[in-house]
Amino acid sequence: MMQYATAADYAAYTGTSAPADVDRRLERASERIDELLMGAVYAVDADERPTDPKIADALRRATCAQAAWTLAVGDEYGTASAFNRVEIGSVKLQRADSAAGTAPRHAPDAASILRMAGLLPGIVIDGPRW
Repeated sequence: MMQYATAADYAAYTGTSAPADVDRRLERASERIDELLMGAVYAVDADERPTDPKIADALRRATCAQAAWTLAVGDEYGTASAFNRVEIGSVKLQRADSAAGTAPRHAPDAASILRMAGLLPGIVIDGPRW
């Protein structure tokens, strides 16, 4: 699995210090970006890295956006997508109805960055369907 960004990239993108577990978060974010890139076509070198600097920059920024978003929403693993209601007092969990949609797994900014770089063909529908 390829990690598209570093701790220094994250700090530069967010303008904040990287959290102590940033490498793990960036690895997880890179996995989410790979999900979005399914079917994307771009030139790569022998190490599977993009040869176009604009594409490499988009992947780096999208990964940082994904990591920052999961940190902000507190759902690094996408577990919120399994439930549409969670209560801590007396522990009540209500599973998300797949027909009604689920919580998003991908940062809107990450999808936008990839779309603007020409890596996504259209819109990403991630979350409740309309």
